[in-house]
Order: sequence, then structure tokens, then C-alpha cells
Amino acid sequence: MPRFFKTKFFMVLVVLMIVFTVVPSVMSAVGAGGYVRNAVNVILTPVRSVFSWASDAVSGFTSYFTEFDNVVDENNRLREELAALKERLSSAEETEKMNEWLYRYLELRREHSDYKYVDCKVTGSESGNYMTVFILDRGTSSGIRKDMCAVTDYGVVGYVKEVGATWCKVVTLLESKTSVGAYIQRTDEIGVVEGDFTLASEGLCKMLYLSADSDVKEGDRVLTSGYGSVYPRGFLIGYVESVEPDPNTQTLVALVRPSEELKDIKKLMVITDYEVVADE
Repeated sequence: MPRFFKTKFFMVLVVLMIVFTVVPSVMSAVGAGGYVRNAVNVILTPVRSVFSWASDAVSGFTSYFTEFDNVVDENNRLREELAALKERLSSAEETEKMNEWLYRYLELRREHSDYKYVDCKVTGSESGNYMTVFILDRGTSSGIRKDMCAVTDYGVVGYVKEVGATWCKVVTLLESKTSVGAYIQRTDEIGVVEGDFTLASEGLCKMLYLSADSDVKEGDRVLTSGYGSVYPRGFLIGYVESVEPDPNTQTLVALVRPSEELKDIKKLMVITDYEVVADE
């Protein structure tokens, strides 16, 4: 510590203290205080500027972080509001879908009021199949029997192949070797819609036995004809996607896309009471 009092830095501090205390007092005594104050202000002005700048900088720095915190809070609030709006929108969309389904469901029942239906949920599908065999949560205890027709609010899905007390399996129109009597709604031309192994992966089936001069066109609606022992008449099967000639039979083959994507089906109905026309 004694060494500090011998340093040049300490000597300079002592001189400055003397200058800033003794000199102003002497100058004031002789009437030159104004010059001293002016000189002090000239010396201290840059110092004051530096301190003012530092103070503004600290204030600005503090304001920045305060504003940053406000922005973070606002973003969090907006995220919460957005999440709430998304939840409301999702709920509204689900309600709208349910209303649409109910409308189509009731319309189907109105059009075919003489049929009896059992509502079913799809609980699974057989492995190795391209959504061609559904497993449902209803069976014989609900009045379901083999070879009954399964439909959705959009149209025909397939028929019941196996049935247990509380379950059943429905083979869809895409399954190979399945067939249903059908007709083109626009022209009343009759044919047979069959599943095809190579077309199933594309979600398509085919309509056979159309005459070579048939007027079938892309977009035509294909409906069940009612001939056979499974499907009643008038249910939508799907829409013609393309038409091509069959060189082996000299007829036309129409590729048909089912009225509903089978992978999207979550529930359907089995018709338990209806009449079909015997095969000709």
C-alpha cells in the first residue's frame, strides 16, 4: 500500500484535486470564477457526453430486452389462440362431415325405405389384400347372414362372405372373381362388373359384356341391375374411368372406379331384408 502513494498515478490525482479545489477558490476570490466555471464545463462536456451516451445505451439495451419479452409473450398468446382456432375448425369440419354423412345416409334410406339395414363399423381388413376384405363388428346376433349386400351412403361395397355371432367379413367389389350384375344409368346397357387382381392395386374393377357398338363413355354412372342373388337394384357401383375393346370377345370393357375409396371406409351398412331378381 505505501508503494501506491509513491506512484506517478497518485501524484497526478493529488495535482488534479488541488487544481479542481484550490484554483477555483482562488479564482473566485479574485472575481474570475466565471472563467473557471467555463473552463470546467469545457473540460467536463465530453465526459458528460460519454456518460449520457452510456446511460442512453443502457436504457436502450434495457428497453430492447423489455420489448423482446413483450414480443415473446405476444407470440405465446397468439400461438394459444391459433391452437384454439385450429381445434374449433377441426371440430367444425368433423361436424360438417358427420352432417353430410347423415344426410346421405338418410337419403339412401329414403330411396330404399323398403329395405332393412344394420349399421356396422369396420374393425379391420385381411392381411395381404388391397382393402378387398373388411371385418365388421356385427354378425348373426344382429341378423346378418352370408351373401347379404353391404353398402355405404355412397353405394355398393360388396357382400358378406363369412359371419360369426358378433362379426362378419365383407368381400368388396375389387376382390378377384367377385361379380355383380350392373347397368349404365345413361344408356340402360347391361353388363357384369367383376373384380380383377391386377386392377385391384389401382382401386379399379371392370365391366364386361358391353357390345362393340356400346355408347358407354367416361364418367357414366354404373348401378346394380338387381339380377343375381346378392345385390338389389339401383345402388351406385361407381363411375366409368375408361373404355377399351376386348379382342377376344369383340366386346368393350369399361374400367370402373368404385363410388368411394375403400381405404377411407370406416362404417357401412348390411342390408338384411330385400328382394333380388332371379338370374336369367
